[in-house]
Amino acid sequence: MKLRRWLTCVLLLVFAMLIEALGAFVGVNIGTDVSDMPSAADVVAILKANQITHVRLYDVNAHMLQALANSSIQVIVGVTNEEVLRIGESPSVAATWINKNVAAYVPATNITAIAVGSEVLTTIPNVAPVLVPAMNYLHRALVAANLNFLVKVSTPQSMDIIPKPFPPSTAAFNSSWNSIIYQLLQFLKNTNSSYMLNAYPYYGYTKGDGIFPIEYALFRSLPSAKQIVDPNTLFHYNSMFDAMVDATYYSIEAFNFSNIPIVVTETGWPSFGGANEPDATLENAETYNNNLIRRVLNDSGPPSQPKVPINTYIYELFNEDKRNGPISEKNWGIFDTNGTAVCELSFTGSSRVTANSSRVFCVARDGADPDKLEAGLNWACGQGGANCSAIQEGQPCYSPNNAKSHASYAYNDYYQKKHSIGGTCDFDGTATITTVDPSYGSCIYAGSSNSSTNGGNSTPAASGPASPFGGSTNLQVSSLEYMIYCVLLALVIL
Repeated sequence: MKLRRWLTCVLLLVFAMLIEALGAFVGVNIGTDVSDMPSAADVVAILKANQITHVRLYDVNAHMLQALANSSIQVIVGVTNEEVLRIGESPSVAATWINKNVAAYVPATNITAIAVGSEVLTTIPNVAPVLVPAMNYLHRALVAANLNFLVKVSTPQSMDIIPKPFPPSTAAFNSSWNSIIYQLLQFLKNTNSSYMLNAYPYYGYTKGDGIFPIEYALFRSLPSAKQIVDPNTLFHYNSMFDAMVDATYYSIEAFNFSNIPIVVTETGWPSFGGANEPDATLENAETYNNNLIRRVLNDSGPPSQPKVPINTYIYELFNEDKRNGPISEKNWGIFDTNGTAVCELSFTGSSRVTANSSRVFCVARDGADPDKLEAGLNWACGQGGANCSAIQEGQPCYSPNNAKSHASYAYNDYYQKKHSIGGTCDFDGTATITTVDPSYGSCIYAGSSNSSTNGGNSTPAASGPASPFGGSTNLQVSSLEYMIYCVLLALVIL
């Protein structure tokens, strides 16, 4: 038993080190104030289809954490602002929270960090005195569970706690928070954790009274006459995003702390706004997010920390129509809830994700048990309500006449019709999600861009699918990392 526990701890540490060595990444936040929120399985399928390897949840959603199991997607879970006070006042509450919301899911679900609250210092200042105690209690609970090497603890803060972020070299935290910020930085240093920053050039620009050009906010190149330069360091800033990150580094340095990396837990640009929000446009959102992705994936840091990549999470996956506030507040999403991209994006910095390329299909797995395939095919065409006329003899999808081909057509027809009301792509483990259109010749699958030609068998395109174990794994995970992860799973199962 002791040997197994020791091996588990060693593997957790190695796994965490490998994760850090994979280079900079861009992840997404997943908010849930959405009227037609997809199922957790569908959300994971959208993430996989678009090669999104890192997500942040604002709370602990059991369905999401279960759906993320065995996906290798790295997850930040959130302690809600309402929970911070109770946890900060009781080590036992913190221990219970860790056991219920972290230990119960790892290592199958790859939880790598806990975000304690959201902008606590500026949104609920009365709770600020217990913020760092809450973080300490959670960390101690992770130590007790042998998870502290895998799961880090931090707390996202907004740029509002830095009153004058430009020039970055003179930036400093609001002095009224000096005591708490010092405790926070000491905790991050002691636990080898990152400072979590919410940085929004959209607000920096729209509230800046025209001080900075919009090109600066959107990562666009500036003419020499408009270059943004820190007069003290002579560093040139090509984007407001870099300046915000550097302002935070300088603010940390003012407390005599160093080597605390910054991860940007929120940034983005709204795609639509009200009459008084002229800069919230689809074009600006597409420009900002694509330039952001390219910026982050070049693996460099801001001018003062050029060798420290800026890992970043885009706000956010879906438009949250149930949120209060101005129209723009509801329109930060980068995907529709059916998986279609709101605007063209590329999470790899190269090939672009479009509405068509984000379509997904449900097909039979290679090597699936033939008897289970027959059973799945019969169920889909019968009780499942799939339209299977195209796979009858003499019809366009009859050939090749085998169970795998026919099951693929039936599974997909069922899935495209039913996934929006809870139907999944599983079929007793014989089905999987793919982003490759399986249509061939005159056999057109539902959901294809050519579905309208499918002889009356078409269904509305519905991209965004799958069971927790049915999605394609288009994730950039090394073979060694995956091997260690599998060994770790085996140890826990023993």
